[in-house]
Amino acid sequence: MTLYELIKPLLFMLSPERAHSIAIKALKFGFLPASRAPVSDRLSQTLWGLHFPNPVGLAAGFDKNAEVFGPMLRQGFGFVETGTVTPLPQPGNEKPRIFRLTEDQAVINRLGFNNQGLEKYIDRLKNRDKGTGIVGANIGANKLSEDQIADYVIGLKRVIGLADYFTINISSPNTPGLRALQSREALDDLLSRLKAVRDQAESAISVPLILKIAPDLNDAECEDIAQIILKHEMDGLIVSNTTLSREGLISPLRTETGGLSGAPLFDLSTTVLSKMYKLTDGKIPLIGVGGISSGKHAYTKIKAGASLVQLYSALIYHGPDLVNQINRELEELLKEDGFSNVTEAIGIDHL
Repeated sequence: MTLYELIKPLLFMLSPERAHSIAIKALKFGFLPASRAPVSDRLSQTLWGLHFPNPVGLAAGFDKNAEVFGPMLRQGFGFVETGTVTPLPQPGNEKPRIFRLTEDQAVINRLGFNNQGLEKYIDRLKNRDKGTGIVGANIGANKLSEDQIADYVIGLKRVIGLADYFTINISSPNTPGLRALQSREALDDLLSRLKAVRDQAESAISVPLILKIAPDLNDAECEDIAQIILKHEMDGLIVSNTTLSREGLISPLRTETGGLSGAPLFDLSTTVLSKMYKLTDGKIPLIGVGGISSGKHAYTKIKAGASLVQLYSALIYHGPDLVNQINRELEELLKEDGFSNVTEAIGIDHL
């Protein structure tokens, strides 16, 4: 029995937000020992000039304020995405705002980009040891902002040079009007302005800009997004954020407002991932997110077109040992299918 399995009943007696706060403190003070991550040439790859020791990353939302990216990298993740951070600190929505749907192995949240703001976030990233692993920055807009696009511009200007890649989060359902930025004209404007910021930056290396989209897009919206990101030569696409769908849920908490993540999101997010791979002709690296809790899940995303994958909600139910379990399972699946490296399996379901 793992340490997490021993303490999980105690953590589940607490509210999800309280349990998360305890986890962050335990990581900050070194109470969670580093894990022996499997080292494998079969799992490693170089993407955007960055060396990923394995394709399994920690999704944004866990380390909102860039407090524990180092300890989480030491748990075995191939990369860690911090944030979402907004220009100004904000408390987020009223509590309670996170709900465990245990019967569905899912989570509903309506946090609303609660975070300490750019100043503290930047201070922590400035002090990071870049040799410890790949760290991404997920940037968003303040709830009361009169110009949401300007918030993204501010975020990128302030943080550029401090993270290895940047995720443009325009797909959270918990900030009013945010998902409207996925529309064709608004997205075109947003990406034009952000690319201008990057092109004008003093950094000698052109850091990757990655767009994070919702799983609730229709075919026409997917086509529009594909055309715009190809036009702007975006570096990557994360598919997907949480969903507003409640299809198939059995938990009494299924009617809570917010974005749904976890196991029920797997099929929907994988379908959209596959669709975006086709629409972009495999020209843009994709990061598959949504419902991953096993090596088989990760492998399915990769075969559907993902170069990398991310998880978060599954950690709530399975603990941090899950990441190394997924990597071990994924390596075995690649080996069984005769692949010497994970890159050989990307998008093979489309062949």
